[in-house]
Amino acid sequence: MSSREKILSAIRSLTLEAKVLPEIPNFSNSGDLVERFTQAISGNKGEVLSKGEFEEWFSAAGFSKVISLSAQFSELATLSLPEDPHALKTLEVAILEGQFGVAENGAIWLEDTQLGLRALPFATEHLVIVLDRNLLEDTMHQGYEKIAATHSGFGLFLAGPSKTADIEQSLVIGAQGAKSLRVVLV
Repeated sequence: MSSREKILSAIRSLTLEAKVLPEIPNFSNSGDLVERFTQAISGNKGEVLSKGEFEEWFSAAGFSKVISLSAQFSELATLSLPEDPHALKTLEVAILEGQFGVAENGAIWLEDTQLGLRALPFATEHLVIVLDRNLLEDTMHQGYEKIAATHSGFGLFLAGPSKTADIEQSLVIGAQGAKSLRVVLV
């Protein structure tokens, strides 16, 4: 018997008693979900806007390279979604729809169905996520329960623009992705 087989045999012969998973306490917080979500996004260096505030910001900025996968803002698109993610390198604004948000930390759940291309929220200069205010969860525990109830191929929580503080302990916004995140609550 080889060393490998001896080791694997010893592992297989171990008897492990079943252990009950711990109960997760209810971490719910009090207060208005929209207000707490807005504070969390702001703390993450993002911004929450109304539909009117967003339209005012967008028209004042004069963007020319925009992809919108949001039905509410489809008329703002100047580009269609490319097949090759490398074509996103000059993208100024991407407008996506979030599936739900978490008030605890400002995280927004995005799946393949909202992304078009997985690189889209990271390759754009400015990211806009349209989110229904009625789709806010209180905590990440509730968010993960919601995810567990559905099947998705790929998804991610996004909670603000790209940030790093690795360089001389100075906060740098937009180092590895979007320089800004604006959430439009509808």
